[in-house]
Amino acid sequence: MQNKKIIVIGSGFGGIAAALRMRAKGYEVDLHEKLDQIGGRARQFSRNGFVYDAGPTVITAPYLFRELFEIFNEDIFDFIKFIPLDPWYRFRFHDGTFFNYGPDQDQLLEQIKAIEPKDVNGYLKMLQHAENIFELGYLKLADQPFHKLSSLIKYTPDIIKLKGYQSVYQFVSSYLKHPNLRQAFSIQPLLVGGNPFNTTSIYALIHALEKKWGVFFAKGGTGEIISQLKMLMERKGINIFLNSEIKKIITTDKMVEGIETEEGKFFKTDYLITNADPIHTNSNLIGHKKISLHNKFVQKTAKHSMGLFVLFFGTKVKYDNIAHHTIWMGPRYKELLSDIFDRYKLSEDFSIYLHRPTATDPDFAPIGCDSFYALVPVPNLKGNIRWKDEASAFTQSIIKALEQTMMPKLSENICESFVMTPEDFLQDYNTPFGSGFSIAPLFRQSAWFRTHNQDDLYQNLFYVGAGTHPGAGVPGVLNSAKVIDKLIP
Repeated sequence: MQNKKIIVIGSGFGGIAAALRMRAKGYEVDLHEKLDQIGGRARQFSRNGFVYDAGPTVITAPYLFRELFEIFNEDIFDFIKFIPLDPWYRFRFHDGTFFNYGPDQDQLLEQIKAIEPKDVNGYLKMLQHAENIFELGYLKLADQPFHKLSSLIKYTPDIIKLKGYQSVYQFVSSYLKHPNLRQAFSIQPLLVGGNPFNTTSIYALIHALEKKWGVFFAKGGTGEIISQLKMLMERKGINIFLNSEIKKIITTDKMVEGIETEEGKFFKTDYLITNADPIHTNSNLIGHKKISLHNKFVQKTAKHSMGLFVLFFGTKVKYDNIAHHTIWMGPRYKELLSDIFDRYKLSEDFSIYLHRPTATDPDFAPIGCDSFYALVPVPNLKGNIRWKDEASAFTQSIIKALEQTMMPKLSENICESFVMTPEDFLQDYNTPFGSGFSIAPLFRQSAWFRTHNQDDLYQNLFYVGAGTHPGAGVPGVLNSAKVIDKLIP
């Protein structure tokens, strides 16, 4: 066993995974969390008998969690039950039609045929291309370090060959012609904070990733995963500090010496891993004059992901016709995304990611009731939207839209609700401009161009989470911890 100390700042999935991997190597590990519970965006709320996952709602690569137990010779299936979903997502288009996206290939092709027969062959060709991207972008590169320019140069010809310079929407549109199908199969970048019209087509690999491992919901939600990971950390001797916000990272010329909390406590460390947003880490915890040229460039040029408005609500009746996930598409697609990502304008129309965990796990609500969250992409705080003034009316607009299309008498049946806005994301997660997913997954902000997993200036400073390689999403942040595992001996 090693005598050296590692401190991890932040307890999202990336920070927890990094802490466990470092503990398995024999390091003494301290985990510091700003909030009163661990989990970051994957934390859970319980109110008046209703349970709500705060952020991620699905698991698409469960092996990444399994590994965290296996490195300690434990079996995750002794602690967590993963339930396969079918459909994975149900789309409700603005024309009133529905499309179930799920694991049954024959059913999927039949639905595509009913919408546009010519798109069946196009879909099969698109899937093959997505699988090729998956082979490179995920299986080969997702857990590989990209802090050296030589790594980017090595794989650039392959990325160009696979048309990584295209947007996801361009990629999908080259195979599918019907506008509804183009929407359904280009929506994935929004799950990691990107605009499908400018997110690199490398993220088309999400489709192949879902096909390979399926889409699951953990019994008890992500809150249960966090709970079991916390108990695993406690069993293995990781020290967890709650309500411990970091004020400053103490550095010498090329090394991190330790951290200072808001309470003025100093903790010395041999290595520091930060799961806090990299730009927050560099601009607020280290300071502008003491960061690398690369990080200054990222900070200055960053295009941030969109903000999120999340309405959590419980109903006193059950809506059995609502799937576990419904993607409710508004009247505009490209134009709405431009309002959100480019003009930072809060539009009257919107689209909704509706989560109904009680479709799979009735324990999320009292008997005879349902638990929901409605997540709506909105501009981040660059839009100067006063959410204290806007939240109530925006909430009513969401309820009215769902009531008029899928959920009769919803306004009468809601018995419990609250919201999170980009202002809450800024306050709770220290994410610049209250963005939902750190920096956007543009081609110019991928791999080497993101904040590097190992800092360019401080040799013992490392980054995990959505803002570093490989990016946002549960598989992304868990793989970032695997990158760290390869960099710290």
